[in-house]
Amino acid sequence: MTDPARQPVDILIRRLDPEIPLPAYEHPGDAGADLRTTVDAVLQPGERALLPTGISIALPDGYAAFVHPRSGLAARCGVALVNAPGTVDAGYRGEIKVIVVNLDPREPVNFERGDRIAQLVIQQVEKARFHEVGELPGSVRAEGGFGSTGGHAAV
Repeated sequence: MTDPARQPVDILIRRLDPEIPLPAYEHPGDAGADLRTTVDAVLQPGERALLPTGISIALPDGYAAFVHPRSGLAARCGVALVNAPGTVDAGYRGEIKVIVVNLDPREPVNFERGDRIAQLVIQQVEKARFHEVGELPGSVRAEGGFGSTGGHAAV
């Protein structure tokens, strides 16, 4: 259940392309606001492109925005984001751009100006202080990684 005392965070946004809609949440409860491209583009199988969104933002200190893929584009077209999630730091003021790749082995993907291409998720982020030590404390997992916890039939 949503905490009624929790208020949305205010994000300053600059529209670089007046004809492209601002990011918006498609449905109540959505975590990501849709980002749209300002250009037409055709990606052949295996190709990638940097697509502009026509917006720049100013996040409050202590927040970051994360550019996530859209599941429908992945399922229907094989489109993925090369650096998902992309990170937009609070100090960045440039245009948000999305690196898309066509992973379909046979079909090109067509993007048209105004198409929804990614989602922007705003989150609070913690600052860390790093303390160098000679050894780390033990844990149950220890150094097990890269599939050590199972979860796949081949393991």
